[in-house]
Amino acid sequence: MNGASREALAAARERLDALTDNTSVDAAQLAAELAAVTALLHREVSLRRVLTDPAQAGEAKAELAQRLFGSQVSGPAVDLVAGLVRSRWSQSRDLVDALEQLADAADLTAAQQAGTLDNVEDELFRFGRIVTSNTELRAALTSRKATAPAKGELLSSLLGGRADAATERLVTRLVTAPRGRSLEAGLESLSKLAAARRDRMVAVVTSAVPLSDPQKQRLGAALAKLYGRTMHLNLDVDPEVLGGIRVQVGDEVINGSLADRIEDATRRMAG
Repeated sequence: MNGASREALAAARERLDALTDNTSVDAAQLAAELAAVTALLHREVSLRRVLTDPAQAGEAKAELAQRLFGSQVSGPAVDLVAGLVRSRWSQSRDLVDALEQLADAADLTAAQQAGTLDNVEDELFRFGRIVTSNTELRAALTSRKATAPAKGELLSSLLGGRADAATERLVTRLVTAPRGRSLEAGLESLSKLAAARRDRMVAVVTSAVPLSDPQKQRLGAALAKLYGRTMHLNLDVDPEVLGGIRVQVGDEVINGSLADRIEDATRRMAG
């Protein structure tokens, strides 16, 4: 998002945080309601354009949203949607993208309130690795021929009772309503959003063997010192990493694996 849309989303996130700080607001229910509004506005392009029309007064658009959704969703959800349509948007699609992000953020807030946010972060990462390594599963989850209910049933059989409820809801929404996103990109976005709930960065750590708890702690402390922010470690094991570790933070790679050192030495000899 750019310009006006970015500012509108930032303001909406602040309103969401203020709402969910109130313990009487059910964050999981709020997430489901925002997701329902997202799906509706994704389908109803003409309505979306009316609600983002810069020629219309913001208050008039907010009143329209309240009339449309007031009997369908809770008060907190209506307040958020009304606030969104009062704002200016660079393009109408940005409103739907913002609603989708707020729904995901509300579900992650529910996990944080339940003390399971760390589990959700780890489960999203592990599920992404499973999908990447299993072409048949990925094909089943991304097939355009498969219906949304069929994909939902498949995910329920995979995650139901095995993953946190928030993880299941987030992944199910992503798979059944991707809205043009690839599965991998969507999972990565969710992982980053989860990390941001505690203002943490995510480091993907690949090692030949699982790291011990003291090793994890030392590595986390070193990365936090290097980047100046608390670091969440997503751990992956790859036997092809002959020694050391490989750490990726965003687009930056800190490469300390023996395999890469050998490859580098081979290139130098060949040169």
